[in-house]
Amino acid sequence: MRLRLREPLLYRWLRLKRAVDRRPRPASELGTPAIRRILAISCTALGDTLLSTPGLRALRLTYPQAHITLLVHPSLLALFTGLAEVDELIPYDGKWRSFRRTARQLKDYDLAAIFHGNEPQATPLAYLSGARHIFKLPNNNRWNFLLSNRTPLLGWDDLGHGIAQRLAVARLAGAVGELSPRMTVPLPAAGAAALSTALAERGWQEANIVALQPGASTMSRRWPRSRFITAAVQLAQAYPDLRFVVSGSPAEAALCQEVAAGIETTAPLAGGVRAWASAGQLPLIALPALMQRARLLVTGDTGPMHLAVTVGTPVVALFAVSDPARSGPGYDLDKHVVIRKWRTCDPCFSKNCPYAEPICMDNIAVDEVVAAAATILARKSA
Repeated sequence: MRLRLREPLLYRWLRLKRAVDRRPRPASELGTPAIRRILAISCTALGDTLLSTPGLRALRLTYPQAHITLLVHPSLLALFTGLAEVDELIPYDGKWRSFRRTARQLKDYDLAAIFHGNEPQATPLAYLSGARHIFKLPNNNRWNFLLSNRTPLLGWDDLGHGIAQRLAVARLAGAVGELSPRMTVPLPAAGAAALSTALAERGWQEANIVALQPGASTMSRRWPRSRFITAAVQLAQAYPDLRFVVSGSPAEAALCQEVAAGIETTAPLAGGVRAWASAGQLPLIALPALMQRARLLVTGDTGPMHLAVTVGTPVVALFAVSDPARSGPGYDLDKHVVIRKWRTCDPCFSKNCPYAEPICMDNIAVDEVVAAAATILARKSA
């Protein structure tokens, strides 16, 4: 009951608070040293946060003297520690239980840029931070009354790729000129060392590595595990020296181990290990180094896909439910191969997909993926 009451009570209170808020909000402040403290919000998943880094860089270039705080998901705190575009990271999981504690930490900001955050928490937090200027896109939700950009009303379908959406928020916040879409991520020495140790334990110091990402944030974005195995086996037959790292979160360890075992059983490597499930064995800070080390990544619409793009590794990206024009590789499109199939269910249940292995992703044939990977491998070795 308390959870159901929180949002309407917060809504009414902030309606009243905003109605009597007479602080000046001159647009002439934007892009000037009058903006001294900036709150940036991107506190959801890995890919969403990477997509926000071009917007963060645009803010840093526009406000070089400002203190920029990034609200980031706690699970990503270690990965983004040292991000050059920000001065401070504050963890927030987007949940009610930590809303009040986080709000108490956010004081005396001049501007808030909401790049990606769940409602009903993100926009209220931005307002409670004290920010006079608050920008968010899309802006077509019930918390719109707290925003500086209340009109025109824009939804996700109006905003294009996720990077373009973040850069549009940065422009509203005062950024000008040509803004680069390139994403950034720290490359900590500890992460590189952890990867180096793991590879040495397997005798893979000089190995040709292909990374596979069978898991995804939703079932609807997963290519069937049996197809990952078959594709890897066919690649191993064509390129006998290949090794496969099956990456994923600790929660995906069983899935990754199943895929690695299937590869190992079907395409064994004489005197060595063909496939390694790194899920749960490598710390998150080692993931950028792993993606950088791999010759390519085969994946659905995932955070590691965006991480591979960030560090310059080619991807074979598999799409059906989601739209690569919105969430696929955002640049260097000649480097990557995107395979997209049609949605088979009408309506599509997306995050609530009833299939353990979605039938729309099953429309992606093994031969297509192997051909795409072979094209990239040939290009890299040419």
